[in-house]
Amino acid sequence: MKLLSSKIKNKVLNSMIKIIDRDRKNILEANKKDLEAFNKEDQALYDRLVVDNAKINDMIRAIHEVKAQNDPVGQEISDLTLDTGLRITNKTAPFGTILIIYESRPDVTIEAAVLAFKANNKILLKGGKEALHSNRILEKCWHEALEENGLSKEWIKLLHLKREETQEFLKNPPEKLDLIVPRGGERLLNFVKANATCAVLISGRGNNFLYVAKDADWLKTVKVIVNAKTDKISGCNALDKVLIDKNIPNYKSKLQELHIILSKLKVELVVDKNVGEILSEENIIPNQDIWYEEFLAMKLLIAQVDNADNAIDSINKYSGGHSASILTEDKKLAKKFMEQVDSAAVYHNASTRFTDGGQMGVGAELAISTDKLHHRGPLGLKQLVTNKYYIFGDGHVRV
Repeated sequence: MKLLSSKIKNKVLNSMIKIIDRDRKNILEANKKDLEAFNKEDQALYDRLVVDNAKINDMIRAIHEVKAQNDPVGQEISDLTLDTGLRITNKTAPFGTILIIYESRPDVTIEAAVLAFKANNKILLKGGKEALHSNRILEKCWHEALEENGLSKEWIKLLHLKREETQEFLKNPPEKLDLIVPRGGERLLNFVKANATCAVLISGRGNNFLYVAKDADWLKTVKVIVNAKTDKISGCNALDKVLIDKNIPNYKSKLQELHIILSKLKVELVVDKNVGEILSEENIIPNQDIWYEEFLAMKLLIAQVDNADNAIDSINKYSGGHSASILTEDKKLAKKFMEQVDSAAVYHNASTRFTDGGQMGVGAELAISTDKLHHRGPLGLKQLVTNKYYIFGDGHVRV
């Protein structure tokens, strides 16, 4: 796809803002069809599927935010003139064509597309069948905005493929793919990694941990745990595991207090044998597999650890590499934890729910990457470019 000026890209985004606002009723009606056809037993996926006026406002806000950001394409990274007179300039450049595969979440059809387009990438959207009607009308809005400004609908395209067709598309793409970003559970991630023939940037599962150190402020701790677990269970930044230092003062009474609070909030608990001796009515961890599990439910695992080193080792072994938090008043201990825990986002005395582009000052995000190449954490506008070298000579030859 050709390089577009910032002016024309922002004109498309202006059109899109007006079109979405105008078509609110049709978007809500399309989403209603998806909700009526959905199996509500999976509460997390259902929550992700819902589009209401507040969600439409969020879509519009995301487009406004991206429009206001500087164009990430053509930004100078370095400029060197060598002793030979050869000038070498490194600039940002579009990836080319990005494929994003995602489950539920019609808002991704807006956020992913606005980011990819502003970064001058073509984007192919493979949404889940559960959001079919919602995604179709949002694609229609994009196409109207593009054509209104004299651009091809090919810039933003929704793929309608079954699982077998998606597998074939990944193995033998009918057009050049430069990057694939899968957003979803472990099954989807493994499916894409097994079949893709180009670069894959993993938007990993959550399975986020929180360690309560022996000197933790208990009021802060309870507040953070409740928020991280119950604020939004469908978020990949929701809390799944709590590790409590056995040396915390009044260990037994604090566990019991936490138990009462979480029970009132209808959080299902799973505990290790040590915690189970105090919270005897709760289910004991059935097997090691649960340590790797992202719950996406009102469910929390609580376990005892001997010290910070044990907590760090457990987190690095079992977590999804997404987010981890330590509750402590010891800044030196917090520094050690944050440096040694191998996660995309590490927190001191704060909820994991802040791992989000908007909350972290990035703005709209394509995904939260748990890969280490080419970027880790929220994938915002600045992260949807690669780089390109421009070399200027005057008949230079290598000798």
